[in-house]
Amino acid sequence: MELHEYMTILRKRWLTVAVATALGLLGAVLATTLATPQYTATTKTFVSVQSGDTVGDLVQGSTYSQSQVRSFAQLATMPTVLNPVIDDLGLTVGSSALAGTIAVSVPQNTVIISISVTDPSPERAAAVANSVASHLSEAVSDLAAAPSTGTDPIRLSTVAEAQVPRAPSSPNAKVNIAIGLVLGLALGIAAAVGRELLDTKVRNEDDLSKITDASVIGSIPLDSTAERSPLVVQGSPQSPRAEAFRRLRTNLQFLDVGERSRAMVLVSAIPAEGKSTTAINLAITLADAGKRVALVDADLRRPSIARYLGIEGSVGLTTVLIGQADLDDVMQPWGNDCLDVLAAGQVPPNPSELLGSQAMSTVLKELTERYDVVLLDTAPLLPVTDGAILAKLAGGALVTVGAGTVNRHQVAVALGSLDSVGARVLGIVMNRLARQGDRYPYYDYYAAEGSHPATASPGGTPVTVPTEPTPRHARDGATVSTPAWLSARPRRGEAGPQEQEAEEPDERG
Repeated sequence: MELHEYMTILRKRWLTVAVATALGLLGAVLATTLATPQYTATTKTFVSVQSGDTVGDLVQGSTYSQSQVRSFAQLATMPTVLNPVIDDLGLTVGSSALAGTIAVSVPQNTVIISISVTDPSPERAAAVANSVASHLSEAVSDLAAAPSTGTDPIRLSTVAEAQVPRAPSSPNAKVNIAIGLVLGLALGIAAAVGRELLDTKVRNEDDLSKITDASVIGSIPLDSTAERSPLVVQGSPQSPRAEAFRRLRTNLQFLDVGERSRAMVLVSAIPAEGKSTTAINLAITLADAGKRVALVDADLRRPSIARYLGIEGSVGLTTVLIGQADLDDVMQPWGNDCLDVLAAGQVPPNPSELLGSQAMSTVLKELTERYDVVLLDTAPLLPVTDGAILAKLAGGALVTVGAGTVNRHQVAVALGSLDSVGARVLGIVMNRLARQGDRYPYYDYYAAEGSHPATASPGGTPVTVPTEPTPRHARDGATVSTPAWLSARPRRGEAGPQEQEAEEPDERG
């Protein structure tokens, strides 16, 4: 990863870094507050050797003392020295515990032993340090006495007695807070980068570019009201989502899909990516542009088009495929004269076989001859193969990807399933795309203009989006009879007998 990628991660997950840093700071403050103050007292002892008056004797004595001084320093923490200290001061700790509070050091190229004692009591720290220095001198004298003369060739002299410290040596609030901030920041950055590397969700177009070369032909922004108002093109024609669907409609004009370009299958990798509502809103925008559009609910497992549009859903595609009705009998007009809807009909026991049958090819051929655009909403690709089968029959597939819903592996497998049957991916529609920075700078303009359904015609006369379906119309001057069940269907916007108790539409698609 490059530096700018790390900066992007930190901007994206700044909250994780901030929380970790705050926790590190809080931990440092608590540790400093709850820690018992410790006081350190230090005494220093000089090691000398009794030698002759000649220069050679002096040099020899100095060399000897430097070679022995480190051994004397180790002796300061041994029971030989510490047991008398405990007895003199009346301490209740053992020599091992007392040794843990003593730090002995010898500065390089010197014969000075520095003895530091740390204790919660400043007075006791000073007393122990001075007592250790005194008993160390006695122990050295006993161990280094000459056997023949009994004289002491080595002498330890205290050159700086330990004084009672006035301020605690620990905890050091400034150091602890600095360490807490650094550790918290480091852990926060590590957590942010780790979460980013482990997060395989597709959240933007950059994530898609890592797994496919297919073009993103539409980016539908996230809208908190989408579940309550899925038909955004009709209900809020000036909203950012509605404008995004119009951009998608415009981009479709540049697709080169050959002779079968009139039929497109809308698929997704998993449920709940907004595939069905994308199909509906795209169909409405195409119809508003004057295209003759057929919207087909080819999801024969969990159909939802009829429920969203408030039309009869018990008779439809499956009725035609099993030969119990013709297309003219089951196509239902919706909105203006340009959009007809073919519901799914009854859920069959063999959806894949029906969609891959010769009857389905015949229906698809007839639809492409009648309409400018045929949009087929299908089941998700990963659970079942229905979408891949239809995508091969049609001109190709528009893959809906729900940002933050599906991960990269699932999208890759879904695209692979289309490729395995020879189906063409026409493009990818990113749905529920969260705005980041100025990625979509113009959406706020449309939102500021208002999202009411009434718009103005070029002459200034208000034009209201139609809310009632048009009567059954004739194509190319032919008169089509209306079956009895269709004449009793509900008006657009009203729930049919089977939909009156249905749950509110969502965007699970």
